[in-house]
Amino acid sequence: MSNGFLPVNAKEARARGWDAPDFVYVTGDAYVDHPSFGLAIISRVLEQAGWRVAMLPQPDWHSCEPFKAYGRPKVGFLVTAGVIDSMVNHYTAAKKKRSEDAYSPGGKAGHRPDRATIVYCNRIREAFGDIPIAIGGVEASLRRFAHYDYWDDRVRNSMLVDSGADVLMFGMGERSVLKVAEWMASGRDFAEMRVPGTCVMAAEVPEGFVEIPAWEVVAKDKRAYAEAFKVQYDQQDPVRGRPIAQKHGKKWMLQNRPDMPLTEKELDAVYALPYMRAWHPMYEKDGGIPAIEEVKFSIASVRGCFGACSFCALTFHQGRIVTARSKQSIVAEGRLLTKQPGFKGYIHDVGGPTANFRRPACDKQLKVGACVHRQCLFPRPCPNLKADHREYIDILRELRGLPGVKKVFIRSGIRFDYLLADKKNNFLRELAEHHVSGQLKVAPEHVSPRVLHYLGKPEVEVYDEFVKRYRQVNEALGLKQYLVPYFMSSHPGCTLDDAIALAVYMKRTGQHPDQVQDFYPTPGTLSTAMFYTGLDPRDMTPVYVPRDPEEKAMQRALMHYFKPYNRPLVLKALRKAGREDLIGWGPDCLIPPRVLASGGPRVSTGATKRAGSQSGSAGRSEPPREIAPKEKGPGPRQGGAPKPRGRAEPPGKARNANDRRPDRPGGKRYDGKSTKHRTTKGRHGS
Repeated sequence: MSNGFLPVNAKEARARGWDAPDFVYVTGDAYVDHPSFGLAIISRVLEQAGWRVAMLPQPDWHSCEPFKAYGRPKVGFLVTAGVIDSMVNHYTAAKKKRSEDAYSPGGKAGHRPDRATIVYCNRIREAFGDIPIAIGGVEASLRRFAHYDYWDDRVRNSMLVDSGADVLMFGMGERSVLKVAEWMASGRDFAEMRVPGTCVMAAEVPEGFVEIPAWEVVAKDKRAYAEAFKVQYDQQDPVRGRPIAQKHGKKWMLQNRPDMPLTEKELDAVYALPYMRAWHPMYEKDGGIPAIEEVKFSIASVRGCFGACSFCALTFHQGRIVTARSKQSIVAEGRLLTKQPGFKGYIHDVGGPTANFRRPACDKQLKVGACVHRQCLFPRPCPNLKADHREYIDILRELRGLPGVKKVFIRSGIRFDYLLADKKNNFLRELAEHHVSGQLKVAPEHVSPRVLHYLGKPEVEVYDEFVKRYRQVNEALGLKQYLVPYFMSSHPGCTLDDAIALAVYMKRTGQHPDQVQDFYPTPGTLSTAMFYTGLDPRDMTPVYVPRDPEEKAMQRALMHYFKPYNRPLVLKALRKAGREDLIGWGPDCLIPPRVLASGGPRVSTGATKRAGSQSGSAGRSEPPREIAPKEKGPGPRQGGAPKPRGRAEPPGKARNANDRRPDRPGGKRYDGKSTKHRTTKGRHGS
């Protein structure tokens, strides 16, 4: 055996005295026994309950032989594609193949197939016939209904149907997997399973289930798809939600109601299990598993998110009811981190989907559930919202006081509208003074009221107020700290005019993001339903969807208007939108009227300012020759976990490109030659 890791081959299983494991756990990720990885939590929960679990990470799927490594398990197989949907893991938003995989040995791609859950289940059936199979993880959870698949550009069956598994577990799964394990071992009919947080196939619809349009209908009728999604969206609540039935062929896919989130006591117990907190030693020769570096010295303190952003799948996976670990549990893990090899005094994060959420949004959520047709923060905070950071502040202070801890950072993202809703207003100073590593991540996403409506994000004035207060706090503390704002292009509802408005906002506020994000239509989100149907499922009104590749490229380029290689696309976008007024030297102009040839006549900055002309033609005797820029833009970023999208200027020191040489878009910060950018921890599931 390899220390305290679970067996990864038959020899290690025999060394434990097992003639056969109860479960073989097939995973598309490498085996990392750390509580930030779902496979580690589920396997340890089963082990704690007395089940014998053997790991089969990233088996060769080209034949069924690797799936026979342990022989026939006594109970069955558990299958997950890994932490990320295998298609998201493999392809960018532009459907370009990624060359890296942070969850594989050495960060190299190619260790798992596309649609890994389906492929693995097919190989298991080939090897063992009708042996029980349970699937779970993000890929299965978000594809449990008939769903639009961006990569196939069509509506696919529920993954339970396509995989041929017996049961699909959705949500976090610690409680449901124990009940599923007992059911699998009992040999009972899966069609009769009514375990919360599970889906099964059945010949008939039981009493109490809500029927939604069948796969055959939603695959052809976009309005029916939107109507079906609305029911799914409304019923994803463990308190008030009803079970749902959707027909696939001659059978029904039955989604039992979502499971309740774990209690504080249950969460504490899960995170106290004996994790090795490392990748398996078999990966040492390959350089290990890169994904652990982001979380090795981080603490997951909270689950769930009542932010309910339209593009985020958390509503479908973790749910809107926030639950958290106790202070004692979190501090105990902090103390444990100080004893880990490689710890240098820095706890990298204490958070979750949203770092500054700690408890349910209001008292009634655990009694009657989250509201059906109202959000907790959008379009403005609900009067019943309890915005309170005192408990979080107390935990952070205690972690800072642990022997060996130099600094405790918060990197998992702050919901700034919730922060502003806390009228005690003491968290922002605490945050800036002690928990920012020079950069603070926030996600305004856009500035257009129309786009923000479809995103489910607060109006830009709320973000501006946060920026002002953040600047004031840092100035009072004598600190120079940056904001890292996340902005998104090509989201449903975003027209070229909206993209231009965002670019002008960036220009006015001096924000120069190094990287930007295109909308990525992943399964299980409200935004993806809009993208596919062209309708807002909430009210069935039409939504503009930017689909043309050239328009999407223009929207993306507008957020990088200051980079010379984007000039042709920005110019085309401005002309197409009739915004030639933004071509020139004026304060809101995004690009100069021409790229000047070497040695050609040019106007001085002073002359331009004196003229005050939008066109920048003042002082010229003849127009200079226009040439295409030599710089080439970087190709689509390849890799696993997403990287940050840049930073704003220091608070209060926004840069104005028009204060510098007009022939250099963006001023001296960007010389058109260097594309090197600063990096920080990437955002996951927000």
